[in-house]
Amino acid sequence: MSADTQDWVLPRILQTQGQSRPDALWLKTVDGDSLTFGAAAIDARRIASYLATSGVKPGDPVAVLMPNGTDIVRSFMGIGTLGAVAVMLNTELRGAFLQHQLTNCGAGIAIVDPSLLGAVLEVADKVGSLRTILVADDCVPAARAGCELISWKGWRDAAPYDGPLPSGHDIACIMYTSGTSGPSKGVLMPHAHCTLYGVGQRKAMQLHERDVFYICVPLFHANGLLMQLGASLQVGIPAVIRQRFSASNWISDIREHGCTVTNSLGALAAFVVVQPPQDSDRDNALRAVCNAPNLPAHDAEFRRRFGVKDVLSGFGMTEVNIPIWGRLGQSAPGAAGWVHDEHFELIIADPETDQRKPPGELGEILVRPKLPFGFMAGYHNMPDRTVEAWRNLWFHTGDAAIMDADGLVTFVDRIKDCIRRRGENIAASEVEEALGDLAGIEEVAAYAVPSSIPGGEDELMLAIVPAPGAALDVSAITSHADKVLPRFAAPRYIEFVGELPKTATGKVQRAVLRKRGAATAWDREAGR
Repeated sequence: MSADTQDWVLPRILQTQGQSRPDALWLKTVDGDSLTFGAAAIDARRIASYLATSGVKPGDPVAVLMPNGTDIVRSFMGIGTLGAVAVMLNTELRGAFLQHQLTNCGAGIAIVDPSLLGAVLEVADKVGSLRTILVADDCVPAARAGCELISWKGWRDAAPYDGPLPSGHDIACIMYTSGTSGPSKGVLMPHAHCTLYGVGQRKAMQLHERDVFYICVPLFHANGLLMQLGASLQVGIPAVIRQRFSASNWISDIREHGCTVTNSLGALAAFVVVQPPQDSDRDNALRAVCNAPNLPAHDAEFRRRFGVKDVLSGFGMTEVNIPIWGRLGQSAPGAAGWVHDEHFELIIADPETDQRKPPGELGEILVRPKLPFGFMAGYHNMPDRTVEAWRNLWFHTGDAAIMDADGLVTFVDRIKDCIRRRGENIAASEVEEALGDLAGIEEVAAYAVPSSIPGGEDELMLAIVPAPGAALDVSAITSHADKVLPRFAAPRYIEFVGELPKTATGKVQRAVLRKRGAATAWDREAGR
């Protein structure tokens, strides 16, 4: 791969691989769909041409709402080939969450899987920019919502695009991260930034041409799309894709398809290790797993039960790439790893003064890139939030960690008030806003409580102050939550309280609520 980051463009790399190894398998789904490098390269150029004839220009945002599979990869690569901006939307979004992101990105065209069309149509008439929905199917329903619905099958007949490809400094995509407060923020991600995820992945895992990547996390997030799929593209190796993570099928998928490397995220490792052991568990070709986080108990179980030689971890964000990686052959269970200092500068600092902390002391992770366009370009239409994050020319992650004298970094906790569940960041304020308009609720606070599964991240709990005279019940609250919240943001615990603990300035003290725990709360999973 070129040393010039202006050439760090995944669609460019795809065209190169398509020419050098046209018949080699790149994508394979566990359901049987497949795509070679050559076919993927041609498909990307056809989609770019089709979008151009539909009025999309370089730099224009195109929303993508699709599950894992070959079509979401085609869409991302086609949009990027044209030089447009792929807005990768979480397939669990609905209601106000989806409306905000569609409105914020300003996309005029959205490529939508038929199974997700209903969620888009519910909010389409409230999104002023949206004029066309390309339905990824041959059949288009008759429903309309203030914009035109078109089958996107026409891309297959389009002449391949032969215009200029984008450069590393151009924006490749927007991914939304909920952060810690306020509405979710759209991260502007240059092509070089997107490519660097895979650079770090292939270096940390020492990928080679005999590897096969197993991808079971969503491709609308950086881990699946840029770290794993991006690395497979750079190295020229197959990627096996499952539409939705399945703990019970995890090792059987890996065995059946000869997968040698994979990533786990959040609670997924916890779900894998609690599956009933099988005599065939060690019958696999898996040589390395990247768990984030990598709890010592999980690290040991992956090595013992599945025979994985190397289990490593890392730390990153959509905004900052992956500045910390584990190393093969240097076991560090519980730690994130070492700074990827070829491309990043990172310190542990006092969160108030930004002064570097001595080794062994707790502080905030501050990071900045060493190469041009290896970071986000800012938050879309949120310049104030961009400036706030970059105080003193360091990006403030809001995460607390310790770095030892040998440079090993261990993530400790989140400084910011964010809930982490099922691999997703959830802003408490967004949950509170979505539920606060339910009749009978005077006030509501959303916050994290520990999961009952070791390493299972957080569970979401609500403390609700009923309005005077209101007769609230948990079934009405959970029913409303299921309608307006993504599935990963659905509350597990609910407790009715007389008042919320607050500071002298009226801010809810979520730390006090977290300390109380969920012992006296209604538990959705237990039904009591």
